[in-house]
Amino acid sequence: MAESSAAPRSTGRYRKGIARRQEILDKAIEVFARRGSQKTSLRAIAQEVGVTHAALTHYFGSLEELLVEVYRASESATDAAHPLPEDVRPALSMRTAAERNRRIPGLVQLYSTLVSTALEDSHQAAQEFITQRFTRIRTTMAAQVRRLQASGELRADLDPELVAALVIAASDGLQTQWLLDDTVDHEAALEMLDRLLSGGATD
Repeated sequence: MAESSAAPRSTGRYRKGIARRQEILDKAIEVFARRGSQKTSLRAIAQEVGVTHAALTHYFGSLEELLVEVYRASESATDAAHPLPEDVRPALSMRTAAERNRRIPGLVQLYSTLVSTALEDSHQAAQEFITQRFTRIRTTMAAQVRRLQASGELRADLDPELVAALVIAASDGLQTQWLLDDTVDHEAALEMLDRLLSGGATD
């Protein structure tokens, strides 16, 4: 009897822990969307979120893990709320994402921080997240390119994997330039790239 009564209590604590973690994560997303990730620490974030430093460490372990989870959750929520049609050409889909991201510069800055952090050998959480994200987007975009080539909307002589890598590189590079100088027209540049990639294709 003791074992059967302990199991529901354990399950209840687990569910409460999951809910509490999500609550903290939601508040952290609001903080990062507003202020980005510059000059921050777990202790400072805990204060802004309204929890103890110990609670934040318990649920996320380190600042790097928190940054990864904040960006992952934010991107997933945005993609679910504003899904991109599968038949949109890759550079134009990135243009739509760029337009959307202009409204949340703090999270754009957070993404750039994660990318630069991932280049350092000692940051495994950021490395794994960014590497897997690039792989996932390249794979999805390359498949999209093949469909568009088959329908005549993109040039058939282009390698789908290289097109995907090029579009991602252009979008990320333009995004970094925009963070440093908001006169850079990220969206217009991606529209021009789309015209270059679709040049010669039949309408």
